Amino acid sequence: MNDEPETRDPVGEDARIDALDERLKALREREEKRNQPTAGVESDENYRLGNRVLSELLGGVAGGLFLGWVIDHFAGTSPWGLLVMLFFGIFVAFRNIIRISNRRPD
Repeated sequence: MNDEPETRDPVGEDARIDALDERLKALREREEKRNQPTAGVESDENYRLGNRVLSELLGGVAGGLFLGWVIDHFAGTSPWGLLVMLFFGIFVAFRNIIRISNRRPD
């Protein structure tokens, strides 16, 4: 509680603390950059390819079921038309998926 100014200067920060702060800042920036999602051309292309394979599989099965049901409904061959067309739709779907997977990338 003295009105006189201090005669001692405050002690400056240690150089080791400054270096540590810089290293921590660099590590945080690197970690932040590493954790950012990367959505490039490759991920978009793979996403489209996966969607196409899924649509071929679902479309083949659903198309076979529908055509088999229609055949059974009008021909009265229940359940053989449905079963035959279901297996035919699965066969066509897998053939298309194999064709897609054997295609060379552009």
